Amino acid sequence: MFEVVAFYFFAATSIACFGISVFSKNILYSMSALAGGMIFISGFFFLLGAEFLGVVQIIVYTGAVMVLYAFSMMFFDVSKDVVENRSKAANRLIYTLSVLSALILVLIFSAPIISSNLDAQYPIVENVGNVEIVGILLFTKYLIVFELAAVMLLVAMVSAIVLAHKDMDRGDSDDNA
Repeated sequence: MFEVVAFYFFAATSIACFGISVFSKNILYSMSALAGGMIFISGFFFLLGAEFLGVVQIIVYTGAVMVLYAFSMMFFDVSKDVVENRSKAANRLIYTLSVLSALILVLIFSAPIISSNLDAQYPIVENVGNVEIVGILLFTKYLIVFELAAVMLLVAMVSAIVLAHKDMDRGDSDDNA
C-alpha cells in the first residue's frame, strides 16, 4: 500500500512539475518546477531501494538545473517590475492542492504503520553493496539503455551550445550595426 501511494504521489507531482516547466511563461517558475520535478523523480529511486541513484539524481540533475537557474537569472532585466495577478480561483486552487499534497504525505508516512506485513520483493545479496549492484545492472542488463541515455544527454548538450552560440552571434551583429 505504501509503495502504491508513494508511486502515484511521485508520479503526479513530477508530471505536474514538468508540465509547469513546459507551459509556464515565466522562466523562474519553469526552472523552479524543473528542479522540483528532478527531486520528485529521485523519489522513485528511493522507493526502489536504489538510494545511491536517488542521491545522484538529486546532486547531479537538480544541481545542474540550479546552475541553469543561476545562468537564467543573469539574463533578466532587473529594472523591470514584475506584476502578478492572481484571482480568487487561483488562490483556491493553490489551497486545494496544498491540502491534497499534505493529505497524501500523511498517507505515505502512515502506511507502513498501518500495514506491518511488508515483504522484500528482491533477495538481499550478501557482501555486495548497493553501488556494486547498480554497476552490475547498468553494465549488463541495462547497457544499451544506459548508452542511449548518454548519447541523448550529449546531443542535448551540443544542441544547447549551438543554440546559445547562434544567439550570441546574433547579439554581436546587432551591436556592430
